[in-house]
Amino acid sequence: MTSSEAPLSHARRGLPGPARAALVVGLVYSFLVGVSSLEAGINLMGEDVHRSLFEAVTNPLAGLFVGILGTVMVQSSSASTSLIVGLVASGVVGVDTAVPMIMGANIGTTVTSTLVAFGHVRQSLEFQRAFAAATVHDFFNLLAVALLLPLELATGVLGSTAEWLSSKLVGTSGAEWESPVKALVATPVGWVGDLAELTGATGAVQGVVQVALGMVVILTALVFITKNMRRLVADRVERALNALLAKGGGLMAILVGMIITFSVQSSSITTAILVPLAGAGVLSLPSVFPVTLGANIGTTGTALLAAMAASRPEALTIALVHTLFNTCGTLLIYPVEAVRRIPMRAAEALATLAVTRKRWAIAYVVVAFIVVPAVGVVLLR
Repeated sequence: MTSSEAPLSHARRGLPGPARAALVVGLVYSFLVGVSSLEAGINLMGEDVHRSLFEAVTNPLAGLFVGILGTVMVQSSSASTSLIVGLVASGVVGVDTAVPMIMGANIGTTVTSTLVAFGHVRQSLEFQRAFAAATVHDFFNLLAVALLLPLELATGVLGSTAEWLSSKLVGTSGAEWESPVKALVATPVGWVGDLAELTGATGAVQGVVQVALGMVVILTALVFITKNMRRLVADRVERALNALLAKGGGLMAILVGMIITFSVQSSSITTAILVPLAGAGVLSLPSVFPVTLGANIGTTGTALLAAMAASRPEALTIALVHTLFNTCGTLLIYPVEAVRRIPMRAAEALATLAVTRKRWAIAYVVVAFIVVPAVGVVLLR
């Protein structure tokens, strides 16, 4: 390092806490702008592209794969579940058909945090820890689906419970839900759209350009969130979460994940912040796991609020199925240590393999989130 570089490096390390916190807030805001730009770009590509993926599905496994693939496409379970709620509300998709789609959306949304883990790929130990923290979400959702999908197909317990709850709640909701986050980022998302227009592209091509710009914003924001979160909250988060867990604080960690995720309306943001902290060794896998479960439950809030304002009770029913699925999955898996260890051990085993054969890590993402769902949709639809 040259003498001119040293002061700059020192200044970066010495950024005051409040200034670094403000920087992180700005970066999270940029991340939200990127996510909304991505969604807007996909809408420009044509609503029929996404809608046609969900329609005309009758096989439950095909519905599961459609939910995975559709959510990977939009990088947001909130977006795909909102579409499913809309399709149910319009009568295009029945509740029974939509239940596996909702479960698939839960699996598909985990791809974001798994991709974030690749930011640590050059440091083997960091990559191993980050990949385990990311994929524990995958394995939890897979285990939850393995337990609850057969039960639902055999008994319809989630659907019937949700239907009973919706019958008690329909008509008690207020005005339609308007996301404050989307309103907050509307202006810069418009700027991204204007930038896409400057390329001269129109229609679906403009949508592709906006999707690409959104991805650049997302990835850039995540890189700098990773660096600054590590320096900003490392010691405090480690002490707080470890203290909670030492006192049996798993429930509190779940509540923290719920609150954060409902506030930003994205479980991907919550888990994408946790993964780099785990990679840096700030958080252990048992510390990350309950917060991830809370994020799983918290992400159902937007669809619930939107569905309660819909005219058809089926819309609220399917939104409640989403909440019940995530809540029941947590209650079945987390309280029993032997069961809780299953997704954690699977994630640790996959991370050990990934760090020694990085091509296997890439293959896992491609096969699990794209190839298998796509083939499943084609064969079973």
